[in-house]
Amino acid sequence: MIFTPFMLGSLPLANRFVMAPMTRARTDQPGDRPSELMVKYYGQRAGAGLIITEGAPISTVARGYSLTPGIYTQAQIDGWKRVTDEVHAKGGKIFIQLWHVGRRSHASIAGEQPVSPSALKVPDRVYGPLPQGGFGMIETGEPRAMTQEDIDATIADFTQAAVNAMEAGFDGVELHGAHGYLLEQFLCRSSNQRSDCYGGGQENRLRFLLEVIKAVTSAIGAERTALRLSPYVGGSGGLDPELPELTLKLVAALAPLGLAYLHLSEGGGNGTPDRFREQLRERYPRPIMVAGNYTLESGQAMLNRGLADLIAFGQPFITNPDLVRRCREGLALTPVDDAAQATFYGGGAEGYTDYPIA
Repeated sequence: MIFTPFMLGSLPLANRFVMAPMTRARTDQPGDRPSELMVKYYGQRAGAGLIITEGAPISTVARGYSLTPGIYTQAQIDGWKRVTDEVHAKGGKIFIQLWHVGRRSHASIAGEQPVSPSALKVPDRVYGPLPQGGFGMIETGEPRAMTQEDIDATIADFTQAAVNAMEAGFDGVELHGAHGYLLEQFLCRSSNQRSDCYGGGQENRLRFLLEVIKAVTSAIGAERTALRLSPYVGGSGGLDPELPELTLKLVAALAPLGLAYLHLSEGGGNGTPDRFREQLRERYPRPIMVAGNYTLESGQAMLNRGLADLIAFGQPFITNPDLVRRCREGLALTPVDDAAQATFYGGGAEGYTDYPIA
């Protein structure tokens, strides 16, 4: 089943393999523009039924990792257009992940003080400029609480980024609502201690995310809009005990909208109870994607049980550009070893576009 075609709404996918979003930090500077190396990298992996790009910041203040490709300037749009043209020329489909990191940033990366629902910092490290030069992991800065003006501007930034993505030729967008970034920061009590209509009870904490989704779907269509969530994967503030319950309320509200898919990031996969997956399926009849160290066998098992429609693979796609073919033909996979991990962030072609194709 994992090798069979799948209709994602009206978008035909060649198979049910998805390349998960992974930060690689290989942009052209200045301006954080998608590079020619990125064109080659994504084109090499077009055998996936669907590619989801690395997170693309929707504005300067949205960025929390240096050298990541934005989607808010014309130069960035033009760079992404070369990527989508290459993937489409090779028969692939591609969504861009729209990203706002919120408090998981530093002024040296974002160009200003990071923002969050509340002015609450937690210990966290992100990829940014080092005092001695170059880039590496640095401590995040103190965020400031978002004003209503900030909230309105951020919703507008998400919407404009989605419109920009359509101009760049993407098949759709995935909103990054997982892993302790801004959208999830509004959901969690540990990061959202507001006293206005965006804080307090669960309905209020859902408000910002729902407003973003409504704005984006109004601009580009629900069938081109997807959402990633991680209710059982703790972000920088740890695991929020209310998040699974809140997620079920959220997906029930999303079900009638007709989104392209719901993407459940499970980390290692073992922490997500089967009962939650069943409840998710009961409340959400649209396509469900799962990611979390899946293998060919465990991914196929999820499809067989009807708890997912698409399986996202992360690191195996880094070291195996032709992952789908290798799995189909039973060929050995290039492992993700220490040498591969050393080239995850930044650099050039080494560990990026130089992996062999069988």
